[in-house]
Amino acid sequence: MQPTMEEFDSEDSGVQDVGPQINGLVVQILETTSVLLVRIRQKLLEMAILICVILLVFWVALFLYGSFYYSFMPTANFITPVYFYRTDCPSPQHSVCSFPVANVSLLKNGKHQVMTYDQPYQITLELEMPESPANQELGMFPVKMTPYSKAGQIVDVTARSAMLHYRSSLLQTLGTVVFSPMLLTGASEQKQSVLVELYSEFKDDSYKPTVGAVIEIHSQHIQIYRAHLYIFAHFTGIRYLLYHFPMISALIGVMSNFAFLSLIIVLSILQFNLISHRTPGKAVKLQEEKNEQDGLNDQSEPQDEENVDAMECNSVEVEESIPDMGVEESDDDSRELAEDEPTCEAGDGEMILKHRHLSQGMLKSSQALTGTIDKTYYRVGVCSSC
Repeated sequence: MQPTMEEFDSEDSGVQDVGPQINGLVVQILETTSVLLVRIRQKLLEMAILICVILLVFWVALFLYGSFYYSFMPTANFITPVYFYRTDCPSPQHSVCSFPVANVSLLKNGKHQVMTYDQPYQITLELEMPESPANQELGMFPVKMTPYSKAGQIVDVTARSAMLHYRSSLLQTLGTVVFSPMLLTGASEQKQSVLVELYSEFKDDSYKPTVGAVIEIHSQHIQIYRAHLYIFAHFTGIRYLLYHFPMISALIGVMSNFAFLSLIIVLSILQFNLISHRTPGKAVKLQEEKNEQDGLNDQSEPQDEENVDAMECNSVEVEESIPDMGVEESDDDSRELAEDEPTCEAGDGEMILKHRHLSQGMLKSSQALTGTIDKTYYRVGVCSSC
């Protein structure tokens, strides 16, 4: 059977009904997608800002720890070569030769002081001496050290004794045979390192800081290859932990600074949010109070006008002179009658005030001469209540 016109019309109407629905669905999908993209972009921006803030706080915490470590920790160790020299010595075997002397600078790079005030230091002198018959015949020899300040003042003086370690002739012969290849090639030498501890706990004076020292060996025939001066700091407390456990100390210090700075930032943000939330509330409250005040003023204006109209009064004073009835004189020629009768009668918003004053005094001489009588005065006033 062929479809009729009614079926075609119904199909067309169905297609026309579906078209707007599809368009609305597409528009809704586009709007949802755009909103979702905006939210994703906002979240990405917030994450980027958060990462930047975290990195900034971390670098600030690291900088603070580094500054603290640099300012709090003194120089841990200092090594400098010592160069001895002689004066007034015609020949090495001459008996008039002076003692070997060395002047050592205790400044780092020639500018900064090595030792810190109130910090104990161990100062040791290392002497590399050949195992020669002259050194073996020396026995004990004293070593003297004299630190001095920038002004040339002597800070302290110390002296210690030292000597070569004893080795028998047999031990020397066996050592020479065993190490002969190394001795022949120059890889090893027949020498000894003698350590002389000049100070076990030297503390620098804040009023006379040490900038150098004079080292003198009291022996005219001593033979030395080379010499070094070692300065080691004895740390205690926090400095001991910072020096012997640097990684753990750095981790704890940086994380502590990071947590402290993060707490300050969070509290600042919360305070700012509280202020921003309170300010609109106060503004709205002030606006409401102002609106209420304006409404009260608008309502009070008509009432004030009515009261002003009602408070207008026309005072009319009427004075009437009414003669009194004749009064006979008494034997004592005196009569007093005083009456004050204020009367208020309210009627239709008005008050009528009646005041009557009646007086008749002692008029001995005047009544005898004139024979007149006081008159009574009535005053009636009309006013409106205010």
